[in-house]
Amino acid sequence: MRPAWPRVRPLKVLTSRGHQPRKRFGQHFLHDAHVIARIIDAVNPSADDHIVEIGPGRGVLTAPLVESPARISAIEIDRDLAALLRERFSASELHLIERDILRVDLAAELSADERVRIVGNLPYNISTPLIFHLFKFAPRIIDMHIMVQKEVADRMAAPAGIRDYGRLSVMTAVDVTVTRLFDVAPDSFRPPPKVQSSVLRLLPRAEPLVAPANRPVFAELVQMCFSQRRKMLRRTLGKWLSDDVIRACGLEPDMRPELVPVEAFIALARALQDARKLTHSTCG
Repeated sequence: MRPAWPRVRPLKVLTSRGHQPRKRFGQHFLHDAHVIARIIDAVNPSADDHIVEIGPGRGVLTAPLVESPARISAIEIDRDLAALLRERFSASELHLIERDILRVDLAAELSADERVRIVGNLPYNISTPLIFHLFKFAPRIIDMHIMVQKEVADRMAAPAGIRDYGRLSVMTAVDVTVTRLFDVAPDSFRPPPKVQSSVLRLLPRAEPLVAPANRPVFAELVQMCFSQRRKMLRRTLGKWLSDDVIRACGLEPDMRPELVPVEAFIALARALQDARKLTHSTCG
């Protein structure tokens, strides 16, 4: 367990009266001090940590992070908010990167072999592509504490066999394990979103379940299956894989994708890759 660090109490929530939330950036600013404290407690920063905050906004999470012993960086796209953060925090307290996170090469921002912890209330309008962007840097990430829409969290954490299980569940499980920490009500934000939110802890796997070289075929197969999620596997994959091959992967050909565990999707992707190699060599 990480040692607790002394905090300044009561927790101060920073506000920005002059800044209007911008829809194009998906801005909903957290203001609930109780929720902020729960997130910081979940992260529990230590002196050995380099924490990168995604979308610091008005600085409500940034402030207690800066008070901790950890080294803090933040990535903010909104120029007005970046200016506000520079007024509130010195360069020695906060290393601010003023760019679009989807265009940031996180590895290039770090020193050799450095690993970071990610914290952030992710913008709802780009949460899924942002999550997969961060997964590209999984070997350089210790853990991620992120807030997303509850619907997205439900899908990310879903096991096979339930309604929320789908492409996002499978692709997430390849790179990380997901722990749900707690839900957050709309009135904890200004302006309040129309949906509930959830805070997740993501732990990158020591090795991803699918090697980079095999990722394109795996991603294609998973997308193909879940784009027709009510169809049986033999209907979706029968053009490439016979019933016997599907059974050899530990599945029945009449199963639907929502019942297929991640490990079986990996086996199907290997079989699909082998079938395509055989077809290519035959045609050649």
